[in-house]
Amino acid sequence: MSHSYTMIDDRPTKQAIWRGLRRHCPNCGEGQMFEGYLKVAKTCPVCQEELYHHRADDGPAYLTILVVAHVVGFAVHIMWVQWRPDPLIMATILTILAVGLSLFLLPRLKGMVVGIQWSRRMHGFGGEALPET
Repeated sequence: MSHSYTMIDDRPTKQAIWRGLRRHCPNCGEGQMFEGYLKVAKTCPVCQEELYHHRADDGPAYLTILVVAHVVGFAVHIMWVQWRPDPLIMATILTILAVGLSLFLLPRLKGMVVGIQWSRRMHGFGGEALPET
């Protein structure tokens, strides 16, 4: 007995990731996903897609730490090998880099995580069962 399912990609993951990185609604790409810095809107102001289902939790923070730590790690190596700056100056520059990059990346990575959840129909984002044929 074989079942055949037709996969309809009505929610392309790459498109949802790109829209999430831009902090836009994963459905229409027009409305803003966030009401503030990190608070996800209950619905999209343009297409009324429900966004409150998201469960981003700590994922965006872990991804932000991963990216920032790698960038700062390489920056430490390059700065020390190339210029040998005073440690206090180097620490100040790297702290500003880490904080700035973290503040820039965190909402974008949260938007990406919400976009992936939406495209994969996770956590209540339209998780209807596929019909059997």
